[in-house]
Amino acid sequence: MLLLVLGYVLLALAVIFVCACATDLYIAQKRLDALADAAALAGTDGFVLTVQGQTPRAELTDGAVAAQARPLVDGAGGDEVLVSATSPDGASARVTVRTAWHPPLVSPFVPEGLTLQATATSRTALR
Repeated sequence: MLLLVLGYVLLALAVIFVCACATDLYIAQKRLDALADAAALAGTDGFVLTVQGQTPRAELTDGAVAAQARPLVDGAGGDEVLVSATSPDGASARVTVRTAWHPPLVSPFVPEGLTLQATATSRTALR
């Protein structure tokens, strides 16, 4: 009987460790998604306003998007890295960020670390 109880306790601890690590991984990915969204939104502020006839037009460049997104990612306070910040069509900002995730609890059932990546796109209103 004691062996059966011990087995169930070990199984319960393994499940708790895996659930805690899975929850931490989910939260880390959501934070990275939010950072990518914020960096893409900041990247759309790097537009140059031109007027064609009577119509204002916002033009984005890769350099302007990167210049706006980089300080936001660098100031996030973690080990997040700006992978790319581009403007694929001159009106949108596409930002990709990456970070490394390490589990909060040591467990033989969970990998020692993973690379997380998130990409977000934001579009200017003046197009």
